[in-house]
Amino acid sequence: MTGRRPAGTIGAVTGTGSEYEYAPLRIPSGTSRSAAATMMALQSDVGGWELAHLALHADGTRKVVMRRRMRLSYLPGPVV
Repeated sequence: MTGRRPAGTIGAVTGTGSEYEYAPLRIPSGTSRSAAATMMALQSDVGGWELAHLALHADGTRKVVMRRRMRLSYLPGPVV
């Protein structure tokens, strides 16, 4: 389990040379579906992030990848 981030944390915001930057987010298993949707809606409203990928794992954790255009980099990063 070394090298893993704790649940509910945001990894490094990265740009892959494209016009988007990406921020991985892991939502813990105890979080309800409506709470997770609210968290992602707040990210969208505050920082210009949009949902790029969502995966629900067997243990109930959600792995979310948010993205935004590079030109919006002056906006704040994702909020945990």
